[in-house]
Amino acid sequence: MPRLATPRLPILLGLLIAVGPVSTDMYLPAFPALALALHNQAAPQYSLASYFLGLAIGQMVSGPLSDRVGRRGPLLCGLGLYILASLGAAASWNTVSFVVFRFFTALGASAAIVIPRAVVRDLADGPAAARLMSKLMLAMGLAPICAPLLGAVCAATVGWRFIFVVCTIYGIVALILAHIYLPDTLPYERRVRAGAISAFVRYAEIFRERAFLSHAIINACVAACLFAYLSGTPQIFEGIFHWSSTAYAVLFGVNSCAYIGYSQLNPILVNRFGVAPVISAFTVWQLLCTLLLVGLSIHPSGGLALAGGLLLCEAAFGLLLPCCMVGALSRHQAHAGAAAALLGTMQYAGGAVAGLGVGVLADGTARPMAMMMFGSAAIAALAATCRPRLTFELME
Repeated sequence: MPRLATPRLPILLGLLIAVGPVSTDMYLPAFPALALALHNQAAPQYSLASYFLGLAIGQMVSGPLSDRVGRRGPLLCGLGLYILASLGAAASWNTVSFVVFRFFTALGASAAIVIPRAVVRDLADGPAAARLMSKLMLAMGLAPICAPLLGAVCAATVGWRFIFVVCTIYGIVALILAHIYLPDTLPYERRVRAGAISAFVRYAEIFRERAFLSHAIINACVAACLFAYLSGTPQIFEGIFHWSSTAYAVLFGVNSCAYIGYSQLNPILVNRFGVAPVISAFTVWQLLCTLLLVGLSIHPSGGLALAGGLLLCEAAFGLLLPCCMVGALSRHQAHAGAAAALLGTMQYAGGAVAGLGVGVLADGTARPMAMMMFGSAAIAALAATCRPRLTFELME
């Protein structure tokens, strides 16, 4: 445990959680090349849906498992599966094989997404946890900046398959660093002694708890906005506005920089105002920004105007996600892995619904993305009014 009290902890946890963004953001610019190579225009969307499904299922398994056997074992095994499945994706021979390998990639990546959140809850709560989570977001925020640019370069020079070779290398590095530097943060005496049935009962108990449910709904709706953006923008900017894959990657990188900047305001605002006021204020901000996007999609003003609206939305992504994670996990230290898994499953379920909605409603404009983001923001604002006061909020 003393080894954890170092500045490298947020960097390491951010590196692990970034497995998720690396696996999605890097191949977004390669969607046209991927569809052409697999002779299926819907192949990229199918693979994204299977990836989100794998994340949802994988987190439901890896979270309770980490509560029972500790954090290290499931994390290292998950990274091993991620490495093998990424190699399989690179060698895919048709749409079905690619979709299947992406599903297993997500199963492995899910451990690297849910377990670091549980590690944060093992070590801190309240504002301290929010500050640690914000540092973690800073570390993982580098992935969405670099990944699309690297993916665009790979697709244009070496080919889209090399993107998944890079994912494989990233997974190997993460596995080695986790094995060396991350001890188990869950002591043996705090581990849960329960079977599969008990795990599902525990999920039901967590889901019924009002603080968890309200914060998890906000978190899922913020994720829905984010994934609607991920699903919609490649077609909007490359297809409608005829931007190059490199230009789109630069846009993505700029938004990621904004996300990092906004997330680093989180500790300042939390220290000054508290967790609850930050959530209340920025659910309203998100609602107003997505309403602006709806206006821009109904009365198009060009790609730069739409990009500016998305840039404003990044404030909600960067400031709400850390606070919602803290609020959802605050009352669940005894089973932080299960709570983090359920939180992550709801988050990616929201993302899958939003991404599917953008695809189904696609009409050659930005309206489906904007409407999906606005609807998600409205639900988040409503859920924000239903939150109970938490212990650390009463002490602020």
